[in-house]
Amino acid sequence: MPINRRVSNHFIRVLHKGLFCYCRCLSHQHVMVDVAEKEIMDNLTFKSDTVLSDVHLHCPNKRHLMVRLNAAGQPVFLSYFKLLWNTHNWASEKNAREATTEKEHQYKSGEELCDKDRNNLKNEREVNIKGLEALLDDDGDLEVVRRPQSASDLEVEDLLRDRVYPVILMRGEEDSFEDEEQECTCSDIVKIEHTMATPLEDVGKQVWRGAFLLADYILFKWDMFRCCTVLELGGGTGITSIIMGTVAKRVYCTDVGEDLLTMCEHNVALNKHLIEQGRSEIKVKVLDWLQDEFCTDPEAPYRWSEAEIADLHDHCTVIMAADVFYDDDLTDALFRTLYRITHNLRNSCTVYLSIEKRLNFTLRHMDVTCEAYSHFRNTLNDLENLQDRKMKYTVEPIKLDFCQFLIYERIEQLELWKVIAERLT
Repeated sequence: MPINRRVSNHFIRVLHKGLFCYCRCLSHQHVMVDVAEKEIMDNLTFKSDTVLSDVHLHCPNKRHLMVRLNAAGQPVFLSYFKLLWNTHNWASEKNAREATTEKEHQYKSGEELCDKDRNNLKNEREVNIKGLEALLDDDGDLEVVRRPQSASDLEVEDLLRDRVYPVILMRGEEDSFEDEEQECTCSDIVKIEHTMATPLEDVGKQVWRGAFLLADYILFKWDMFRCCTVLELGGGTGITSIIMGTVAKRVYCTDVGEDLLTMCEHNVALNKHLIEQGRSEIKVKVLDWLQDEFCTDPEAPYRWSEAEIADLHDHCTVIMAADVFYDDDLTDALFRTLYRITHNLRNSCTVYLSIEKRLNFTLRHMDVTCEAYSHFRNTLNDLENLQDRKMKYTVEPIKLDFCQFLIYERIEQLELWKVIAERLT
């Protein structure tokens, strides 16, 4: 097949998939607004720079209520994420050990379930591929099915596309939403306020699969993080820090932007019941990767105190960042921040980084590439090969063979990396 035809067919596939995701997103957004806010939501539009998370497309029948508009005028939704496993009793060491034994039994019995889920996903992908191929003719072009002229009224109705639009719920109807969660105990639910579609600079206000992947690993290796002091870079909505807060001693959840940090702080308050079980503390702080120092300005919200900076440097042994590698300049800034902070820590520490390889078609390459991922890997290699007399960085991938504790699609593009920052002097 000539190169231009292959490119054309690829464009059609990408466009078809994009429109499908867009329609599904609109058809399954359920929001709760005041009458005045309803008018704003009546004309939802997606601009050219809009970024949309795939997390909520995995649960098409799930409802996410809109609770307010943020300072930027963006709709904020409240979602409930159910933990698929919860046997921790943080009250005593004895119960913790019993939970460990029970959890190990669950992991052994759950291996077959994980394999079954992976096989189901594989079969589903094969069915989707076959379904897409059925829409193409012998030359690989998209074959459009048209309604026959002699179709009856009933056939016409069946062939028409369903109309999709957001379902607007008025205030006072939230009880129907809460009834869906009443069967779940508080310790089974993580409540997160977030947006669903934002410009690129506000993607931290959404929930991403990389955050769920890192949260899964924390729950899987919970004993390894017990009583630790943890720093999260680019915490966003705070969901990963909240999960870490169920096991760690203290978590510094950091990001930039007062509106985002306010949302994150509110999410921490919403999940106070989970954090108190772990007898932990989560502090929401501002940390700008483009700045060389911690913000200590007394007039700045979410500033650092000298005592908090000293506590971080003296006790931090874990640093984490979930799905924050989408811009090359920000990736460089994050690694510079990692280098600076690890040099100032009293102890060696371990860094956990999750990332999703996002495929994009570029006119420059005339092909599908993962430029942000490639830059991340190159920078990661540079860190490991860095000649430093004070620190040694060892990089290794983490196998994703652990079970899921949150409901999301663990696609093959997700990766988890561990960086061991070892002090030499």
